[in-house]
Amino acid sequence: MAHAKPHLPSKLCASCGRPFAWRSKWRRDWDSVRYCSERCRRTRGREQATA
Repeated sequence: MAHAKPHLPSKLCASCGRPFAWRSKWRRDWDSVRYCSERCRRTRGREQATA
């Protein structure tokens, strides 16, 4: 069951603009994380290439 993460830091995704919370897999590079998902990261690259 999913739970709220009010005590964790969050950011806005550079691609879709949705908020996303800190994840333990991003522990070492949280400062450089810009996208909420792999899909947003891939989509953002294509949008910049076509624009």
